[in-house]
Amino acid sequence: MTQGRRVERVAALIRREMSQLLINGIRDERVQLGMVTITDVEVSGDLQHCKIFVSIFGEESEKKLVMSGLNASTSFLRGILGRNLKLRRAPEIVFQLDKGIEKGASVLSLLERLEKERQISNPTSFDIDQEL
Repeated sequence: MTQGRRVERVAALIRREMSQLLINGIRDERVQLGMVTITDVEVSGDLQHCKIFVSIFGEESEKKLVMSGLNASTSFLRGILGRNLKLRRAPEIVFQLDKGIEKGASVLSLLERLEKERQISNPTSFDIDQEL
């Protein structure tokens, strides 16, 4: 079970380092177009492969540009991760767009709309002042 803890620890370290690199390290203008958030990091058991799930706030065209900027900077980021984490071999990095936050927001807006429609079509609440 120590292997699992080590993988989780390395994933947490990669998440922290990548967050710092997104703020300070990447100079690619495409990455700065949208607000990028790292939602999850998955590392393989042998620590050779790493999937970084990102959520990008912005228009669809901006998201594509940000993803292309992130994908273009993977070798640069891999080198920095290898030096900062002092791993024998830095993992291969793959960025994946995480649409979970967008889906959650759309579900919440649908629920709010349904609640408003329900209140309009079935007004069961009444005002006490009208009764008196």
